[in-house]
Amino acid sequence: MRFGKDRKLFCEISPTTHMISEKKESLKKHIKDMMSKEKIARNKSRKKLRNVVSAKDSQLIKKGKGIDPVMQENKAVNINLACKKLNGLVIHPGETFSFWQSIGPTTKRRGYKDGRVLINGQLYPGIGGGLCNLANVLHNLVLLSPLDVTEFHEHSDALAPDHGERVPFSAGTSVSYYYNDYRFKNNTDMDVQLVFWCDAEELHGELRSEREFPNTYSISEEDHHFEPEGDEYYRISKIYKNTFDRQTGELVNKELVLDNHSKVLFDHSEIPKELIRV
Repeated sequence: MRFGKDRKLFCEISPTTHMISEKKESLKKHIKDMMSKEKIARNKSRKKLRNVVSAKDSQLIKKGKGIDPVMQENKAVNINLACKKLNGLVIHPGETFSFWQSIGPTTKRRGYKDGRVLINGQLYPGIGGGLCNLANVLHNLVLLSPLDVTEFHEHSDALAPDHGERVPFSAGTSVSYYYNDYRFKNNTDMDVQLVFWCDAEELHGELRSEREFPNTYSISEEDHHFEPEGDEYYRISKIYKNTFDRQTGELVNKELVLDNHSKVLFDHSEIPKELIRV
C-alpha cells in the first residue's frame, strides 16, 4: 500500500527493507504450502529417462562493461550447487515441481556465495545470487514441452548484452527464496525428468520423458528492438510458444508467453545502434 503519490512501498526503500518484506512473504508462502494438498515432486533417479524432450545450454560467465567478474565466478559456484539438487529429479503425472522446495535455502553454510540479485530494478550482491540464470534455463526447457507452468515471476530480459545471435528469452525468469518460486505441473500421462550439469564454461539442462509427446514446440520472437524512455533504455519484443503436430508439422497453437518490456541493465553503449528505435 502506498501512502501518497510519491511515497515508496516499504520494500522499495532499501535492500534491507526489501529483505524484511521477502522474509514476511516467504513465511506466508511456507504456511500456504503446509496447508496445500498439492503433491510436490521429490523422487530422484540416477537412470535417465530415454527420450530428450528439450535441451538448453547457457553461458555461465558473462562479460561486458560494468559486469563484476567476481560476481560471475560466484554465480557459477551457486548454479553448480543448485544443479546437483535438481539433477535426476523425476516429476510423476499429477505432481508439481517447485524450484525452492527442490533446492532449499541458499546459505553460506551450504556453500553459496555472493552473486548478483535484482532488487527493485537494480543489481546488488547477495548470497545465492545468479540462480535466476538456472531458473531461466529450466523455464525454457518447460516451454518446449506440454508441461503446465503454474508459477512464474518476470524480471528484466536485458541483464547483459547479446553476444552473437539473439536468443529469445535468454533471461527474464525471477526466483527469490522462498516467496518467488518457479513451478510447473506434470499433467501428462508419463514421468518426466530434469537433468542438469555444469562444465567450466556452460550450464547444461535437459528435460526427459519416457517416450515422445505427440507435439513439438519452439520459441519465437517478433519485433525485437530497443527504445529510449527518459534516461533509460528498454528491450521491446513479443515472445511466443509455438506448438506443432509431430506427424504433420502443422502449427496447431501460437501462445504469447512474454510481452517483453525489459529495462536494460547493461552499459547502454553496448546496445546495437541498428536495433534502437526513437
